[in-house]
Amino acid sequence: MIPITGSMSIDESELEERFIRASGPGGQNVNKVSSAVQLRFDALNSPNLSGYVKRRLPEVAGSRMTSDGVIIITAQAHRAQETNRREAVERLVELLRLAAHRDKPRRPTKPTKNSQKRRMDSKTKRGVVKKMRQGKPGLE
Repeated sequence: MIPITGSMSIDESELEERFIRASGPGGQNVNKVSSAVQLRFDALNSPNLSGYVKRRLPEVAGSRMTSDGVIIITAQAHRAQETNRREAVERLVELLRLAAHRDKPRRPTKPTKNSQKRRMDSKTKRGVVKKMRQGKPGLE
């Protein structure tokens, strides 16, 4: 089991790994060794994810999620296959944590009487200043 949050974890059997050749520099090693990993996780059919996380995942994952609800993460920054594998799992865990995070609901508040009075006083004062600029003397 891979822990995501205190109450949520996913089973390693839900992850599908495919090793592919990495692009970029690396000389002959790039042409010979399949060190990059493509991690696939079927999020929409996972029994370990809550409905809230499944609804939020498409907006958090963006283009990393297919229309079928499969998250695809490719890691190829390292030369070692195991390091790339670990990085891909860490990125998936971070993505799921982000989707599971709930913002604290905003509780609407009313402005105090004193703050309303201060606001109206400042608006009145500003209006007086603008009236004075119009060149009409006789106003306070």
